[in-house]
Amino acid sequence: MSDLKPIIIPDHFNYAAFFLTLACNLRCSYCINRYGEDGFVKKRLSGEEMARGINRVVSRDDLPITMQGGEPSLHKDFIYILNNIKPELNIDILTNLQFDADEFIAKVDPARIKRKSPYASIRVSYHPEVMELKPLAEKVLKLQDAGFSIGIWGVLHPKQEAVVREAQVYCQGRGIDFRFKEFLGEHNGIMYGTYRYPGACDQKFNKTVLCKTTELIVGSDGGVYRCHSDLYEGRPSVGNIIDPKFELEDVWRECSVFGHCNPCDIKVKTNRFQEFGHTSVEIKELTAA
Repeated sequence: MSDLKPIIIPDHFNYAAFFLTLACNLRCSYCINRYGEDGFVKKRLSGEEMARGINRVVSRDDLPITMQGGEPSLHKDFIYILNNIKPELNIDILTNLQFDADEFIAKVDPARIKRKSPYASIRVSYHPEVMELKPLAEKVLKLQDAGFSIGIWGVLHPKQEAVVREAQVYCQGRGIDFRFKEFLGEHNGIMYGTYRYPGACDQKFNKTVLCKTTELIVGSDGGVYRCHSDLYEGRPSVGNIIDPKFELEDVWRECSVFGHCNPCDIKVKTNRFQEFGHTSVEIKELTAA
């Protein structure tokens, strides 16, 4: 690691995401990763490379490194990566929990994925169109009983809101923390979500703007991206996490595709302290392209 300079996360950054892979073993019809054009980078760093890149990061107790995807457990070195992240970094995981829970319990220390936080460190997504609730709940309880900080989140899609609300009642009755996520995207011609910049994700125009992120977004190939939209649509990265010359710049960057944003980037949401009103990016100086 001596050839890689530390990457110090700015104090105002709210999230640090490492997308181990954008592949997924489920096919949800409303997947936010597939909003817009599918330009996914398929290359993946090895476990050793990814851990080496992650370990450059200097963060804070309240800003964990979040392993996600796609489905992060599909990376063949998923457990290796978790077990080789330096102890100074807290770890969160976003997952559909379709992996082997017994192997995970046997190989991962629950104390390593647990921190003082208003929400669980392992956040499981529940998608009723492709998952059964009861087996998922049993798996969550197994990990919870093993000492892991874990909870379930359900997306309030218009077609499945009633089912997701029923799932919350069932899970809370079993002692499982079950929370909701706002549906983002279009359904039956209606755009759902609360957005700071109206029309930015409608894909009806292009404008050139200046944009500044509050997130470290790292793709499966180690590329560091300005935003989720750039990551998902395969636009060029601003650098690579395992490039010895890479430095994280907290700067405004010109963007010529405003109007084709990903909802994740401009959604008004809670920050890491569960305070409402945050957005992933700041945008200014809108001008015609």
